[in-house]
Amino acid sequence: MKPEHLPLLKSVSAPAVHPDGSRAVVSVVRPDFDADTYVGQLWTVPLDPEKLPRRLTRGFRDTSPAFSPDGLVLAFLRATAGGSPQLYVVEAAGGEPQVLTNAKLGVSSFAWSPDSHSIVFGARTPDDGRYGTLDGVSAGAEDARLITDYQYRMNGVGYTADKPLQLFIVDVPELDDEPRVPPVGRALKNRKPAAKDPAGSGPAADAEAHEAADAAAGDLLPAPRQLTFTAADHCGESFSADGQSVYFIAALHEGSDRDLEAGVYRVAASGGEPESVKAANSGRQTVGAARQSKNGKWLFYTAQELGESGQDFVARNTALYVMPAEGGEATVLSDVETMDLTEGAGGLELRGPDSVLLLNNAQGTVELLEFGATGNHSLLVHGDRVVTGAASAGGSLFVSFCDAATAGDVAALEDGQLRLLTDFSAELRLRAEIIEPRELTFDAADGYPVHGWLVLPPGKGPHPVLLNIHGGPFSQYTVALFDEAQVYAAAGYAVLMCNPRGSAGYGQSHGRAIKEKMGTVDMQDVLSFLDGALAKFQELDGGALGIMGGSYGGYLTAWTISQDHRFKAAIVERGFLDPVSFVGSSDIGWFFGGEYTGTSAEQMAAQSPMATIRTVRTPSLVIHSEDDLRCPVEQGQRYFTALKQQGVDAAFLVFPGENHELSRSGTPHHRKQRFEEILRWWARYLPTKANP
Repeated sequence: MKPEHLPLLKSVSAPAVHPDGSRAVVSVVRPDFDADTYVGQLWTVPLDPEKLPRRLTRGFRDTSPAFSPDGLVLAFLRATAGGSPQLYVVEAAGGEPQVLTNAKLGVSSFAWSPDSHSIVFGARTPDDGRYGTLDGVSAGAEDARLITDYQYRMNGVGYTADKPLQLFIVDVPELDDEPRVPPVGRALKNRKPAAKDPAGSGPAADAEAHEAADAAAGDLLPAPRQLTFTAADHCGESFSADGQSVYFIAALHEGSDRDLEAGVYRVAASGGEPESVKAANSGRQTVGAARQSKNGKWLFYTAQELGESGQDFVARNTALYVMPAEGGEATVLSDVETMDLTEGAGGLELRGPDSVLLLNNAQGTVELLEFGATGNHSLLVHGDRVVTGAASAGGSLFVSFCDAATAGDVAALEDGQLRLLTDFSAELRLRAEIIEPRELTFDAADGYPVHGWLVLPPGKGPHPVLLNIHGGPFSQYTVALFDEAQVYAAAGYAVLMCNPRGSAGYGQSHGRAIKEKMGTVDMQDVLSFLDGALAKFQELDGGALGIMGGSYGGYLTAWTISQDHRFKAAIVERGFLDPVSFVGSSDIGWFFGGEYTGTSAEQMAAQSPMATIRTVRTPSLVIHSEDDLRCPVEQGQRYFTALKQQGVDAAFLVFPGENHELSRSGTPHHRKQRFEEILRWWARYLPTKANP
């Protein structure tokens, strides 16, 4: 795979299954160089093997499909070029989509009511005078912000207190009614007086006419009712089984800016004050998602424990809990030590009358499980794949997934086996050589097993080796197709990737092994994995080594080259490089660093790449994004400057307009440019025939 093949990476959403089980709808989104953004449409995927998948919509970017419970309407989010996503509906049998919202900053998520007559949706709601709500007032001319809380910014969002995520309910019109049309000509003139312009024309009159037309067009939309009003984010919305209430997740408790707690709340669908829904025996938790069971008896929710401080989040596995819907004590349904659950791209998905579908991070894979309210659970999909979403209806179960050969596809689970229904990565495999990773395990110096993969380029070698380190640190490399490894391998590099202690997917104790001990056993693990691979494979050139990583991977790269000098060059990307300045500059700096490194000056210095930078002599490319609020750009700036001051060959690659997610969801142009600059750096220090 080469950088120019990025548009062939088609990601697939969680499936929306029609109530009769005959078909699913997914969104298929890809990078587009011409638009320099992400484009995509909805596809219908029939269960019948005699019928082929087909494109259902032709919008600029259509995502998040969901059928109404009665199966008559399909709702989804549509974004126009340069615009924010809005809520649309279309007849399930096909037709012209109709827009339901004109939210200033767009709609982020939504959920159907059980009677199919209304939808609850979330939208960031700006304060008056901010974010273009006042004509002529640019971002630089807005009023000053007075900050009093720890939490006031979020990577990829910016300031949050002045545009909280609020919930609204909108009624869905009858789609076969006569469509309303905006007034024009005399009707528009009668709607609003003409502009006070002596000539009766010109800019003033034009502006009035446009304003009147916009207002008229707005009248065509159903008026949503705002459901929440507190200056906090309200997310994870869903209706109760009887449709009388809406559940959501928020941090509305006193002192919420000083801890990480978030809980389940319920508000009447007709409006009113939200009430906390908390189990009598629950401790300090942060809840990820909540859904009432189809039979109305149970409330399922996922949560992480936070310890007595309310901040002890490090490597806490997400568990599934259930409690009676009317209140009482909660029961944990999953093994907190061995299972790390996630709701998947489609959220917490209900299946039977009292069961839910969940995903589990498991040793470089993601499995699909079903849990019942009484404690029974079953493993539905496992093996060398990453399940990204699943949904069932009418006796059918559809699964979206990735593996070594696809960036995203859809299958049906039948008799315990997956039957492939789509092949969205066919063109990628045809035009870009995809190399299947080799699974490996090597023992660290203390005998601890380290699991990972080798992506070996074509040819006999010996090949230069790139040791890649993932971010997180509570994350994992997986068996799924990874564009970075494929691009580097195509350029002639052997790519090593492993999940050292600190990673997710190998049990909670594995993840918490580096709490207040960053750069210890985790560095030992990645270097042991490297040494094991060099000893096992003659195709690897032990004298031509590079090391690279982003976020926590940037941290461990910078930390490693301060102590191990065998690498010809390094790439330190969006790194957590100075625990001291991270506090107060990062959107999560007020708690993250202290929980991982400890809070004393001695602890931070003992785990800080900036504190040991004087021993670095490895040529280093530092990559950062200007709008990165997670690991702010000052981390990279200071690290690069210190390298230059001590005579280390260093370069600083800075991307404007990008945030911490550049390598995953940055603009296609910048993602391509990033790959090109990375390959230039490796060509300088580790040239290959394919990357001279």
